[in-house]
Amino acid sequence: MSKQKAVDNFERWAQLVQSIAETRGSNAKIELCANYLAQLSPSQLALACQYMGEGAFSNISGKRASIGSRTIGMAAADYCKIDYDIVFKACRTATGSSTETIQRLFENLTETRQKNILRHWDLAHISELAEKLAQTRARKDKQRILTRIWSGLSPLASKYFVRLLSQGSLRIGFESRSILQALAKIYEVDYEQLRYAHMLTGSIAKTAELVSTHSLDQAQFKLFNPIAFMLAAPIQSRSVKDWDTFIAEEKFDGMRCQLHAYGSKVELFSRDLNVVSNQFPELVDSFAIKDLPPVVLDGEICVFRESIIQPFQDLQKRMGVKKPTQALLSKYPVVFIGYDVLFLERESTVKQPLTQRRISIEKLSKTYKFPISSQHAVSSKKQVEQLFEQALAHGNEGLMLKQKNAPYSFGERKNHWLKVKQPSGSIDTVILYAQAGSGKRGGSYSDFTLGVSVKNDARYEEEFIPIGKAYGGYTDQEWKQLNKAIKGCIINRFGPTAQLHPEIVVELEFEAIQPNPRTKAKYTLRFPRFKAIRWDLSPSDVDSLEHVEMLFEEHQSKKRNPQKSSHSFLKPE
Repeated sequence: MSKQKAVDNFERWAQLVQSIAETRGSNAKIELCANYLAQLSPSQLALACQYMGEGAFSNISGKRASIGSRTIGMAAADYCKIDYDIVFKACRTATGSSTETIQRLFENLTETRQKNILRHWDLAHISELAEKLAQTRARKDKQRILTRIWSGLSPLASKYFVRLLSQGSLRIGFESRSILQALAKIYEVDYEQLRYAHMLTGSIAKTAELVSTHSLDQAQFKLFNPIAFMLAAPIQSRSVKDWDTFIAEEKFDGMRCQLHAYGSKVELFSRDLNVVSNQFPELVDSFAIKDLPPVVLDGEICVFRESIIQPFQDLQKRMGVKKPTQALLSKYPVVFIGYDVLFLERESTVKQPLTQRRISIEKLSKTYKFPISSQHAVSSKKQVEQLFEQALAHGNEGLMLKQKNAPYSFGERKNHWLKVKQPSGSIDTVILYAQAGSGKRGGSYSDFTLGVSVKNDARYEEEFIPIGKAYGGYTDQEWKQLNKAIKGCIINRFGPTAQLHPEIVVELEFEAIQPNPRTKAKYTLRFPRFKAIRWDLSPSDVDSLEHVEMLFEEHQSKKRNPQKSSHSFLKPE
């Protein structure tokens, strides 16, 4: 096998990715990646970067493997000759990951190991296998293809092949930004130029191909290919020295959405860049008849009924429903509220200051009659606090503070946008599982599954059941103290995951409580994070599931002010 052929091998790629996951420090990870990518041809480079940053298919391909976690889990159970419900699901609960479970089972079951004959497939052949899965419709046929693929891969490569199918992050602490930095290092180009080309093409594979052939100037934006969203930083992490440089908008209790339109063609994209047009057909229809020029709008989808923005939980009834019924459309009517314009009349506007982009979206709103966010000038902290209370009264999450002269920092979280929020509530929970992290916290526990009490609940036999996962909100000192305490609580180990005796109590704060029928508790916490490690409390002090249910009902029944005397958004007549 030639040197290049050895590099252009999925087993080698999987080993690299695992090495990146186990390496601490961003610079060291980037160095590892750059050394590997530098050995590849342009076509191989494009695939290697695509697999690391996007998945089995390019973001702009519109393709998906369309294979669910249950289908994969049942295929793995059948391949290992184990019971799916009794063995596989229990292992998955213990490891916290289906793919980690697959790797561990394939490594440790003798009969399963004996099925493997490494084929040393190259990166292009892996793409062909993923394509075959995508074109196959029947579940059993997909499972047969999947098991044949696993028989030719190592357990490690099998794990990463499954992760490729889910599209997006490989969960190794190495995202698109780091891949672009590795490419910039190899080809000695300006990182911002590379990042801009990535925004225009919408594809890290295409960007890699362009930079490797010294053709970055050929990068072009294509309408109906989503752009990475600009993200906001919490105001607590930044100090505002001059309030006058910001404007304020209410932070809607909805779903971030990017709207692409030209004439009668309209597409809606979610924050993870997936098409959601079929979930909101009334929005597509209403914008299709406006005959808009080529445009990309950033905004929010909210349930809006009786002049009131309804809770996010109502919007969840619409999310994921590919063919909503008329009854569902009537019960949960939605509105798209625009607040930025990223592309207009065949030109990118992301480098323009916010004030200029605002003029553009106001003109569009007035001409084509669609809602846009209300903006408020601010000059003091007191004024921000008043606007914040008004936003909460409207039922919104809080405020967004946006720098007037800032560009649209696509795909990044910068202090150009600051979010002013307060937690919806907090509950006392107990740590049930701890999982080792990656990067600078690699080798120590940094991801935690937390539970609530059901010991007096006739619906359950356990004492505690999971209610959410959290991996932030604690200081470095608390993290070290927590890891020290965890060592004395471990009762089982499953790869990087440790099952703990329920002893350590944590007060969790969260943005909202969401119904989730797929979990044992039937609820999950939205954006949970540590508020405090309660060394002073014992497991008997942990809040019950019934308390969680009560908090949810209270939030649902909370009064929200209608959009009358003050407005979260402007709706042209």
